[in-house]
Amino acid sequence: MVAGFEEMWGDLAPVGRSPQSGGYFRQPWHSAELELRAWFREQASARGLVVEEDPFGNLVAWWGSTAADGKVLTGSHLDSVLDGGAYDGPLGVVSSFAAVDLLRERGITPTRALGVAAFVEEEGSRFGRACLGSRLAVGATDWADARELADREGVRLGDVVEGPADGARSTLLEGVDTYVELHVEQGRALIDHDAAVGVCSTIWPHGRYRFDLTGRADHAGSTRMEDRADPMLTYAATALAAATHARATHQRATFGRLDVRPNGTNAVPSQVTAWLDARADSDAALADLVEAIRAEAATHADHDGTAVAVTPESVSGEVRFDVPLRDRLAARLGGVPVLPTQAGHDAGILQEAGIATAMLFVRNPSGVSHSPFESAETADCLAGVEALADALTELVR
Repeated sequence: MVAGFEEMWGDLAPVGRSPQSGGYFRQPWHSAELELRAWFREQASARGLVVEEDPFGNLVAWWGSTAADGKVLTGSHLDSVLDGGAYDGPLGVVSSFAAVDLLRERGITPTRALGVAAFVEEEGSRFGRACLGSRLAVGATDWADARELADREGVRLGDVVEGPADGARSTLLEGVDTYVELHVEQGRALIDHDAAVGVCSTIWPHGRYRFDLTGRADHAGSTRMEDRADPMLTYAATALAAATHARATHQRATFGRLDVRPNGTNAVPSQVTAWLDARADSDAALADLVEAIRAEAATHADHDGTAVAVTPESVSGEVRFDVPLRDRLAARLGGVPVLPTQAGHDAGILQEAGIATAMLFVRNPSGVSHSPFESAETADCLAGVEALADALTELVR
């Protein structure tokens, strides 16, 4: 199992890695992600697993007959954020294949079909909709809406993937009643608990919001400061206000993406579009946080002579993972820590769709994620594989 895990990890390590930053660029339907999808099929074939793909690009490699309901699913995703880390997503897929190997070493033959999944566009790094593949797989997002999503170059999703000809939904997950996803932890809780593996309890509510700030283009030199209608000033004040509100309430608010028009060094901009990522420990707290930031933006816009419009692009409520499943797994794994996460996952989409879902976390010694500095120790990864195999042993018998 150790050799198999390390060999798979070594195969993935160079794919999509930037020689400058050491981070990963594995955006959906670009060359690196397509190479990973080919790798997935090769790993499935080497194990005699049968791969199914739905019209949206989601993949599942099945072990055992899929004729009956009660199927068990594990896996994660292969795509990354821009300049992301190595472990976010791929660790879950590699660990799932390694867990299949370990089950076979233990002489376990599933009485329920077991699938290894690779959901597409989990990060939303290309088409701006997080967990898009799993949303389409369960019917939480309509194809008619999703196919109009465009990337930064203006390429529509419908131009990249054909989708169902008649608008039908994916049938890839039909009969699946249980899903267990292993993921690198994206914080420091397991460091604080001094534990290699943990079980997730809930996903915080979170959303992405587009702030369109408009003003008037003007000359950077000849226009007096008091005569300007500068949306960049409105944005800057809003970003500072967002950080202030989030810190005061122990929530999360991040402006991480910006588009400026006309984007000239010697010109006052006419428009600034900024994307807010907001997360909170309850649905009410999230609504209050976003409203406080919107109100600050409106106040500064009035002062700056600009205008602001806020559009929610995707919002996910709190997800509570299946409590009996969570507690069974935590007990089976020897009372490992049970903790919430502030990051969104495909697991949350499947839980909300009525599939009993659990998540396992593997310790991240850096506590850093969505960054080249994201990390995990091999010993902890192997402990994660053992934990996943233990969980699946109970579920597939």
